[in-house]
Amino acid sequence: MTRHIVLLRGINLGSHNRIAMPELREALGGAGFEDVQTYLQSGNVVLLSDASPEQVARKCKRQIAERFGLDIAVVVRTRAELAKVVKRNPLGKVAKNPKRYQVSFLAGKLDPKVVRKLEAAAAPTERVVVDGREIYAWHPEGVARSKLWTALAGKGLGVTATARNWTTVTKLLELAE
Repeated sequence: MTRHIVLLRGINLGSHNRIAMPELREALGGAGFEDVQTYLQSGNVVLLSDASPEQVARKCKRQIAERFGLDIAVVVRTRAELAKVVKRNPLGKVAKNPKRYQVSFLAGKLDPKVVRKLEAAAAPTERVVVDGREIYAWHPEGVARSKLWTALAGKGLGVTATARNWTTVTKLLELAE
């Protein structure tokens, strides 16, 4: 069995796409996943499965649609993949506030044109590193007025993506151990 980290995009934001975590754990456990744990209310799940990450994503997406009537994007990483994300940490020397340091997890790699647009959107104090299926972004002044964050949070990336701050990323790795 492999430990997987399931990241749901855009749930429990205000009154939109509401899913109670106990009900989500029950639904995923009922779908055959084992040792289902959630972290916070924002769609972070750690579970065990013999399936591939792609199969886990499809099964979770289908289960959420059937149980909650929601069409939610799902991105999955194995524990080993998440450990590599944390180990790489290309902005660790400059990103001192973990709540302003974001990792966007992508379902696939970005087109080089999109990477250039992201780099161009970064303010002089911000940093962005695209590494495989992750985008590391440092927003020292926060995301409220950040053009980079607007580009990352939107749907213009061309692939499914969902972001977590560094505190959440490292906590999910701890939960997956």
